[in-house]
Amino acid sequence: MAKHDFNDLLCFLTIARERSFTKAAAKLGVAQSTLSHTIKRLEDQMGIRLLTRTTRSVGLTEAGERLQQSMAPRIAEIEADIADLMAFRDKPSGRIRMTISDHALQSVVWPKLQPVLKDYPDIKLELSLDNGFRNIVEDGFDAGVRLGESVEKDMIAVRIGPDWRLVAVGSPGYFAEHRAPEHPNELMRHNCISLRQQRSGGLYAWEFAKGGQELRVRVDGQLTFGNSYAQVDAALSGYGIAYVPESIVQRHIASGDLVVVLDDWSPSFDGYHIYYPSQRQNSPAFKIIVDALRHRED
Repeated sequence: MAKHDFNDLLCFLTIARERSFTKAAAKLGVAQSTLSHTIKRLEDQMGIRLLTRTTRSVGLTEAGERLQQSMAPRIAEIEADIADLMAFRDKPSGRIRMTISDHALQSVVWPKLQPVLKDYPDIKLELSLDNGFRNIVEDGFDAGVRLGESVEKDMIAVRIGPDWRLVAVGSPGYFAEHRAPEHPNELMRHNCISLRQQRSGGLYAWEFAKGGQELRVRVDGQLTFGNSYAQVDAALSGYGIAYVPESIVQRHIASGDLVVVLDDWSPSFDGYHIYYPSQRQNSPAFKIIVDALRHRED
């Protein structure tokens, strides 16, 4: 291909990531019509269709999937090399993209990064809230934050927070009308407030453990949310039982606004870790972020 077609490939990769011509055009700072013409030219030059387009969505053909999988890690390496060159500047700088859950952001990441970002104004941080799992290389992220047990083995993982657990909670008013469950299987008879995993689209199956026995219960109920904080609000309003991180409901438990059930069935999870590709050449800005997040025992 001609050298000038490299920009066309970058346009294609942006559309493949965003799954939208409108969003991709906004990100690239070009008109949507220009982007459509660019992709048509690229497809004509390659002699193969890369995208499937409808009035509502954009998908990838098999050839488009293969091209994205081939390009994404190579572009990531180029971006990493450019970030390394920025080390020659006086101050650490550059954009860092991370995928992270709402609970990890509020409980660990944001409290630790606020003072750091004020000290390094040239570091730009983009945090994508997502409770599901993302392929950080293919999706163009520099790093992700997930529970340690969920990090793939080929990634470098750095612990950034202590172990924590989920607890099942409901309002006193709800339990006044419904007998509190004594075993996880009894949740099937309750109105449970579910969490939808945004990336996969599936509902989280509540995980319990006691005395070496492990259970996964697929609950049902009137309400389903995409984040834990909305679940807590619904539980406080008496809509049922929520299974949420203990740290975000401690004050409500202490005040008596929420009641814990199945406490002895609630296991601890390996704490949050920041993870990134082992082959990544980390920029000074990225190293500052990782060091600020690193978990240090009191």
